Amino acid sequence: MRVTFLGTGDAGGVPLYGCNCPACTRARAVTDFQRRPCTALVESGDSRILIDAGLTDLAERFPPGSLSAIVLTHFHPDHVQGLFHLRWGTGDRIPVYGPPDAEGCADLYKNHGLLEFRRLSKFEPVTLGKLTLTPLPLIHSKVTFGYAIEDSGSQRFAYLTDTVGLPAQTEQFLRAWQPGLVALDCTHPPQGDFPRNHNDVGLALAIAETLSPAKVWLTHISHEMDYWLLQNASDLPSHIQVAHDLQVIPEVDNTV
Repeated sequence: MRVTFLGTGDAGGVPLYGCNCPACTRARAVTDFQRRPCTALVESGDSRILIDAGLTDLAERFPPGSLSAIVLTHFHPDHVQGLFHLRWGTGDRIPVYGPPDAEGCADLYKNHGLLEFRRLSKFEPVTLGKLTLTPLPLIHSKVTFGYAIEDSGSQRFAYLTDTVGLPAQTEQFLRAWQPGLVALDCTHPPQGDFPRNHNDVGLALAIAETLSPAKVWLTHISHEMDYWLLQNASDLPSHIQVAHDLQVIPEVDNTV
């Protein structure tokens, strides 16, 4: 299984419009530090699954027939906005899997074009080619799923964003399932109060300790979080890394 973090930013991205903090200033000067909407590509053999569709240039990135499916965590605009352009294309339909959100986002359900929306149910696995995905409920302001993803070689990867903490059933599932790699929401630097909608550093580290995977990649990073990392990145445990845009994890290691 190969995982590529195509985007690792929160809704505002990095640099944030109008902000001149050190993190945003650095990102304007050096494109390697920019963060686009949180998106991942998971590949195994000829199976290619795009997790979330917040990138607005999907048509340029993925020629017709190059994706097995698109899988959505939820219907907030920064995770689905790329579909608004893609839907007006021609050719074969593109299956788009997601949580059972009756509202969706704007008119995507009504004017879906070549997109074929398919609803998933929590803890009910779906097999897409050589990848099996189990939807896991998360804690967010909209109905949101994380995904436990396993390939035919039993490599296991969990993608957990957007969330603030984990529901008890999801935590129980993951502790038994034992993923080798976890991509985990860490939008905020340490907060004085309990964070809303997204993990802060303290909560992300607590989740990582509970799940005990071989490796954790922090994603859905805000500009405030990048600012905090400028001085504190070295304080993170060695098995916890901060993902960046276009980062490739060539093989998921299940060894804890």
